[in-house]
Amino acid sequence: MEKQKSERLDKILSMCGFGTRKDVKKLIKQGAVTVNGNTVNDAGEKVYPLIDNIRIFGEDLDYKSHIYIMMNKPAGVVSSTREEEDTTIIDLLEGEYSHRNLFPVGRLDRDTEGLILLTDDGQLAHRLLSPKNKVEKIYYVEVRGKLNEDDVAAFAGGIPLEDFTALPAELEILEAGKFSRALVKIHEGKFHQVKRMMKARGKEVIHLKRLSIGPLKLDENLEPGEWRELTDSEIEGLQNIVSDSKQ
Repeated sequence: MEKQKSERLDKILSMCGFGTRKDVKKLIKQGAVTVNGNTVNDAGEKVYPLIDNIRIFGEDLDYKSHIYIMMNKPAGVVSSTREEEDTTIIDLLEGEYSHRNLFPVGRLDRDTEGLILLTDDGQLAHRLLSPKNKVEKIYYVEVRGKLNEDDVAAFAGGIPLEDFTALPAELEILEAGKFSRALVKIHEGKFHQVKRMMKARGKEVIHLKRLSIGPLKLDENLEPGEWRELTDSEIEGLQNIVSDSKQ
């Protein structure tokens, strides 16, 4: 269970989307906020957001200590939180959750599609990305060139690249021919890794889509560019896999 800690009231309200600290202080001074039934006028009052009953304009505050977003990233969108000329994954949120410092847990190339996890839970993100935890990622890939059992064996043995040797990976061939389709399971996420592994085998990636991160699978109902918050069970699944990996 998450440890309870106190926070300033104005910080909590700002995190929940009621404006800047300055905006929130005005609301508090107007008497719009109650804590456990008592009107609060001090913006710096310490509260326990997961325990105390905080109400604003008579409505219960929907407080979440962290936000977890699943997005189906389309091709052509940058996995970045910075303002750029190109559309970023943060732009796709259209300003929603702008009061939270969301960031992607691992990135996808501009032309790669599929599952992106956005959160403000730095601890979980660090554990999911840590190489020692070897969290599995599954990709659907289409390549120019015929995949064969030699490629399967090469992936399983760990493919040497210019700057590192990839960890053993699983290549499942779905269709082999002039153009081939496959699923790739890796336990790391280096820059352009799947593309570089395929290139080392003489194949050119023409389409790449991430389908899962650990137990988190891309929601098939999400069209490219769409997103939703994770369910409680999905969040628990991610937390469990990194907890298990520490034992």
